[in-house]
Parts: sequence; C-alpha cells; structure tokens
Amino acid sequence: MLNIDKEKNGKDIAVTLSGRIDTTTAPQLNSIEETLEGNENVVVNLKDIEYISSAGLRFFLKMEKKLRAGSGSQVLTNVSDEVMEIFEISGFADILTIE
Repeated sequence: MLNIDKEKNGKDIAVTLSGRIDTTTAPQLNSIEETLEGNENVVVNLKDIEYISSAGLRFFLKMEKKLRAGSGSQVLTNVSDEVMEIFEISGFADILTIE
C-alpha cells in the first residue's frame, strides 16, 4: 500500500509518501507527475517509505528529467538507511538530490 499526500504552494510542491513503492503501487505516483508543469520545485518526503523497487526508481528518474528540462527541481528528504542503500547500489544517489 502507498499513501500520497500533496500540498502545492505556488511553484513549490511538498509530497509525503508512506508505505511501499513497488510494481503494484508505483503507478499511483503518476498522480504527482500529472500535476506538474515542469518548472516547480518538488520536495518528496520519504520518511515513511519502507521499500522502493526499480519501478519507484524509474519514476523518480522520470520526474528528475522532466523538472530539470523545465527549470524545476526535485529533492528527496528523510530517506531511510534501507532506501538510501537502494539509491546507492543503483547509482541513483549520484543522479538525484537527496537531503
């Protein structure tokens, strides 16, 4: 199960995710992308994400490309050690902005 909470304030979008991001739940993330024009600053709080699969990694890469192309940005925050390990092993820690 994946819960998504979005809050938009002008060009800033705060997204809080909780649960698991896997093949079954990753399509729900498209609701975030659908609200983007490409020039927003998106902060994604991953504090309560227990697991992320390659489907989740693909989504964050797609968001990164879309936002960069439109002069926006994406920052992932509060990443757990387990999820950070997945970002590091996959090489995504070097591509994405993680705080």
